Amino acid sequence: MLAPPWGYFFFVAVALRPATSGRHPLAGVAPRESFAPMDIRLTPITPADRQPMLDLFNYYVRHGFAAFPEQPLPLTFIDRLLDLAKGYPALAAKDPAGRLLGFGLLRAHNPLPTFAHTAEITCFLAPDHTRQGLGTRLLQTLEAGAREKGIRTILAGISSLNEGSLAFHRKHGFVEVGCFRQVCCKDATVFDVIWMQKIL
Repeated sequence: MLAPPWGYFFFVAVALRPATSGRHPLAGVAPRESFAPMDIRLTPITPADRQPMLDLFNYYVRHGFAAFPEQPLPLTFIDRLLDLAKGYPALAAKDPAGRLLGFGLLRAHNPLPTFAHTAEITCFLAPDHTRQGLGTRLLQTLEAGAREKGIRTILAGISSLNEGSLAFHRKHGFVEVGCFRQVCCKDATVFDVIWMQKIL
């Protein structure tokens, strides 16, 4: 049985380095030149998105420190993640052919009702589709949904080695509010988890 997701896998991969070739190892993701950014659709996540979401997440499991696990996770991981996001904004970014380019969602920071106005964000983009404004679109749309739900603050827990994501969040109004030092060790590399916050 999977451990509670907040215990081991998050979190945010938004502005990582782009892939060096015309296609990255994720099947079914179009090269960045194949369509205009305005053609990308943001739609609510559906059950059909589960496997592409898992493939994208597991790409970051295998490559770098944006995702915390050392080994790829099963589909039940995505099911648990979507359970946590029920009632919160949860979006898939797709190209005109319906292929997943990324996803973003909010979920409860703490299940107690006294924390109902605080959410955590998770956002992953296909590596061929970073640095093109898609992360900004996802974040802005999630923030709009958060305001409608009465959420007043969004938190992000980010690997200290994920410099692109840290820079992205700073650019979009998040501030560093804490650091859990040397709490994660992946592939024999020890690193911190940086906590960032944005008050809406």
